[in-house]
Amino acid sequence: MSILAKCILLFLMNWFDAQLTIFWVRANLATEGNGLMAYFLEMGNAPFLGVKLAIGAAAAMVLYKYSDLKIARRGLTLALGVYVCIMMIHAVTGLAALGWHGPETAVAYLGTIPHNLMAMLS
Repeated sequence: MSILAKCILLFLMNWFDAQLTIFWVRANLATEGNGLMAYFLEMGNAPFLGVKLAIGAAAAMVLYKYSDLKIARRGLTLALGVYVCIMMIHAVTGLAALGWHGPETAVAYLGTIPHNLMAMLS
């Protein structure tokens, strides 16, 4: 996948994240985890969306402009990885909203792994 395509994908994932965040928050199914963005969301959907898309566009443009640098290419890969995780969180939120609580069980189990590993090593 070309650098340009990755930058466009990054912006689109940012936009989709913003839309899903507005939906979940307005449906009282979730809260905005970023305090600054929560402030803009309290002001309304348009200010939140404007700031979110401006930040996403600026990040994508900077990463594209400096894509000849290894750090920018790695940063782009990292940002896309973070957004994949964010999309998974949105999916889990949607499943929980529909009444499926399997993800909560899985997260609770995964949370016990470090304690269980330490107990085995003790």
